[in-house]
Amino acid sequence: MPSHAFSTKTRRLLNTTSPITRRVALGLLAAAVPVRLLAAQAPTTVPLFDGATLGKWKPVSFGGEGEVSVVGGAIRLERGYDLTGIVWTGSLPGPRFRLEVEARRIEGSDFFAAITVPVGAAHCSLVVGGWGGTVVGFSSLDGLDASENESSKTFTFKDGQWYRLAVEVTPELLQGFVDGTLVTEAKTAGREVDVRIEMNPCRPIGIASWRTTSDIRSITLQERA
Repeated sequence: MPSHAFSTKTRRLLNTTSPITRRVALGLLAAAVPVRLLAAQAPTTVPLFDGATLGKWKPVSFGGEGEVSVVGGAIRLERGYDLTGIVWTGSLPGPRFRLEVEARRIEGSDFFAAITVPVGAAHCSLVVGGWGGTVVGFSSLDGLDASENESSKTFTFKDGQWYRLAVEVTPELLQGFVDGTLVTEAKTAGREVDVRIEMNPCRPIGIASWRTTSDIRSITLQERA
């Protein structure tokens, strides 16, 4: 390590003729690790939407879907009968990652953002605002919808308000966040993890609404070690 990596105080202590213990020496060396090396170990956040074009997102042909367009820096999912959504056609993350979006419900009474992600060799959806507009949970686990399995939670959403939604995936655990708060989670080891058949076109990564108009913006992906 070059000498400039150490502070003046550290160099003075290391060069002194006074006895220095191994513990003190190791502590000084650890304190001298350049901040840039620590920063290099931090996860990298990659934007998946530029705010102007769909880019590598593609509208999903569900049959009865509403229009997909970019409006005011957000992807507008118009109300469909039943689903409207987009699917990611770019590269996919490893087994540990965090996908985060900002979303708002413009009008409607059901989920305004069902975020489908790969979970190992399977897929699952974080449903936000389903079953009358309040249910948050994962579909499907052991064949049970988000309204039926243990991940089902109730959350009140306001029309027109932006919410920061995130799903974190590891081989053993799914976690769902709203505005930075963990609101639902589910262990996946040894379980049947899948999506509802209607959501198959959103695999491997997709976002959809059900009979609801919604906006999606600030989509980011962060891979984890």
